[in-house]
Amino acid sequence: MLNPEDLYELDADLPEMAGPVLLHSLDGFVDAGSTGQLVREHLLDALDHRVVARFDVDSLIDYRARRPLMTYDRDHWSSYDAPELVLHLVRDEVGSPFLFLTGPEPDRLWEAFVAAVQSLVKRLGIGLVVGFHGIPMGVPHTRPVGLTSHATRPELITRTSWFDKVQVPGSASGLLEYRLGEAGHDALGFAVHVPHYLSQSAYPAAALAALEAVVTATGLVFPTDTLREAAAKTDADIAEQVSGNDEVEKVVRALEQQYDAFAGAADRGGLLAESQDMPTADELAAQFERFLAEQDGPDTQS
Repeated sequence: MLNPEDLYELDADLPEMAGPVLLHSLDGFVDAGSTGQLVREHLLDALDHRVVARFDVDSLIDYRARRPLMTYDRDHWSSYDAPELVLHLVRDEVGSPFLFLTGPEPDRLWEAFVAAVQSLVKRLGIGLVVGFHGIPMGVPHTRPVGLTSHATRPELITRTSWFDKVQVPGSASGLLEYRLGEAGHDALGFAVHVPHYLSQSAYPAAALAALEAVVTATGLVFPTDTLREAAAKTDADIAEQVSGNDEVEKVVRALEQQYDAFAGAADRGGLLAESQDMPTADELAAQFERFLAEQDGPDTQS
């Protein structure tokens, strides 16, 4: 039987930490608006960090399903972008340490991978585990970005859920939270609601919402100015594209009515809004995507 600790190598030179937070964001599962990717890039670009553990990707990754890039230069192979599934030690803006697990979602050995992360949780005395990603939703870009939170204890959840009981394709991150809950460990996750007509583009407003939710849940201090500026610019670009197009404005109004009716029902204590004669989510998305395909894509870079 595979020993979970055989799946990673941990740096022996680690500082003393009292119940640090572990953030995790893996590439490969649903991530509408590139929410998780934008947060990963933002934090690792803005904060001091170093790798303190590396996972055995040869055991966890199916290279033929996600072939790493290689560079061919005239007459030889000059580089290989080897996949890395790593644990970073990061310090927030006030110097507080936390851990950040990033890299490709394992293709195989999920239970062994989860057990390996659980062993790190125990060895490093981690107090809270937090994940985040974006999901496509039938919501308009003109309303505040929403999110669904889920956790191993009800006391950790502060947001009203937009969902009842559903079955969805699994993920390694979801399994990690589930197994941590079985073990009695605190874990929390955020699924940020991204307008589904924008789900294939980078949407900084969703990344900003994820970052702010993590700050509220953990007390960590993160810089947000760069993401905030990128979100404002992207929102302005989208508004400019939409303005004056009657068909698209009609779609947005329909989504706004649906959103407001649902939000109003939630405020009244019930999540079932009154039924309305509206286009389906797929119809709305198709109309908007046809419009956006004819435009120059918004520049989402900071």
